[in-house]
Amino acid sequence: MKVTFRFLIIQFMLLPIFARADPAAIIDYESRFHPVIGKNGIVASQEKLASAIGVKVLKDGGNAVDAAVAVAYSLAVTLPKAGNIGGGGFMLVHSAEDGKTYAYDFREMAPAASSRDMYLDEEGDVDRTRARFSPQSVGVPGTVRGLSVALDKFGTKPLKELIAPAIALARDGIAVSPGLAADLISYEKKLKSSPTIAEVFYKENGEPYGLGDTLVQADLAWSLEQIAEQGESAFYEGMIAEKLVAFMEEEGGLMTAKDLKSYRVAEREPVTSTYNGYEIISMPPPSSGGVHLIQMLNALENTSLKEMGHNSAQSIHHLAEVMKYAYADRSEHLGDPDYTEVPLRWLTSKQYGKEIYERIRPEITTPSSEIKPGKPVEYESEETTHFSVMDKAGNAVSLTYTLNFSFGSLQMAPGTGFLLNNEMDDFSAKPGVPNGLGLIGGEANAIEPGKRPLSSMTPTMVLKDGEPYLVTGSPGGGKIITAVLQTVLNVIEYDMNIAEASSLPRVHHQWMPDELGCESGISIDTLNILKKWDHPVKATKTLGSTQSLMKVGDRFEGYSDPRRPDAATIAW
Repeated sequence: MKVTFRFLIIQFMLLPIFARADPAAIIDYESRFHPVIGKNGIVASQEKLASAIGVKVLKDGGNAVDAAVAVAYSLAVTLPKAGNIGGGGFMLVHSAEDGKTYAYDFREMAPAASSRDMYLDEEGDVDRTRARFSPQSVGVPGTVRGLSVALDKFGTKPLKELIAPAIALARDGIAVSPGLAADLISYEKKLKSSPTIAEVFYKENGEPYGLGDTLVQADLAWSLEQIAEQGESAFYEGMIAEKLVAFMEEEGGLMTAKDLKSYRVAEREPVTSTYNGYEIISMPPPSSGGVHLIQMLNALENTSLKEMGHNSAQSIHHLAEVMKYAYADRSEHLGDPDYTEVPLRWLTSKQYGKEIYERIRPEITTPSSEIKPGKPVEYESEETTHFSVMDKAGNAVSLTYTLNFSFGSLQMAPGTGFLLNNEMDDFSAKPGVPNGLGLIGGEANAIEPGKRPLSSMTPTMVLKDGEPYLVTGSPGGGKIITAVLQTVLNVIEYDMNIAEASSLPRVHHQWMPDELGCESGISIDTLNILKKWDHPVKATKTLGSTQSLMKVGDRFEGYSDPRRPDAATIAW
């Protein structure tokens, strides 16, 4: 409630800017949107305490990876609905030392006891409660090992030092922020379904901790202390692992000691392309985000959105059409590349992008029912959080991690203090049937032991002359990809500063259902034109929450999306 209300206030203030006769004009927003500026380093995250901790690490001589590790552990305390040690995600690291960008996949893995039809009932329908809100919905977490792998390769500071601020926040307590206070009210019934979770987030009399109250998370402090002292082994083989396995055995979960011990982080080759002279680098499968970001950019590069006007009917028409083709391909071709062959070269080729563009008919909408996943050709030569970090040496981190739904599976092993993911719902429990985020998957994303579920997370970097220029990403489930797409376009295509690029209204189409989601603030004239062209326009709540940074000349500029409370960009 408060999240949406805050954004509606912002949009109401900006309405005179947006409500213009179509086509939309490119106007100067400079006096209305101001990025955060710094000279030495910068952090953008969804929670201000975590951002401040990351900047302090930079001030104390740490690099971008050191700061990212500290931010990630701090968010596990301050943003419990998404920050985590019980989930997983993806990370891009640009190393100034060798000029390369590395992609780390620490996505959850299906336990060995998983099976293809494990969530189907006697009638062959998906048992959604078991797939989403039970111990059987939990994938083997990857966050702790993922952070350790990156720190071991690129970090300069010991884990114990970087995790200390998070331990202090959990042990001594945090002042409940506006966003957290709202979440504890909105999710009260769900959170109280677990007595262990209720004991953490609600007072003895059952009331939620309110704005400004001190929330102590003693069990989480213990878990973090174990990791600080023993490293990742505490989580995957030590006392934390013992508590997780005991909980799974008692509650009928699937994860075992062997599953935890055998979890591995995958270093993968980033997906890359170019757009108008800039290098685009993003996450490869099992994230679908980078593939389809590049696919859509390749299609849109064949026209000039800038000449059409930002958020004009013609520009939105082109966005919606390419989005439909991308999400249709996602439904069939994307999955864990260790288990299925993903036609990356074809999906990310300039030629296929051109073919998609040539299918777009001006002022004529193609119904989703007429769009099918493409056929590969070999051409010749809903709760997640994201944060971004850049340092003065030229290193950068783009990291997106999640529990899947807000507060994950609503499962917590007694004594551990952290929430567990429900990432098993990101598999196709029944190919062709939408998951909890409304996304359709196929056989490529069917459940298999050890497999990683398909994701929409899209940590992304844009390089200019070989150096990080834009670092961005977003939460938002299936809407992540389109939020990142529009942020990149706003910067490169429309020459916006990062505050403008992060704040203006967005649209979203994911093929099925056939709906064009539009945030408030888009001109009524534009919406009427889109409806005349048979776009199924639907008013939608906020789309994503980007945390974005840029290197502009000799300074850093950053901005935290105003769509979520508590977020902050801090620079020095």
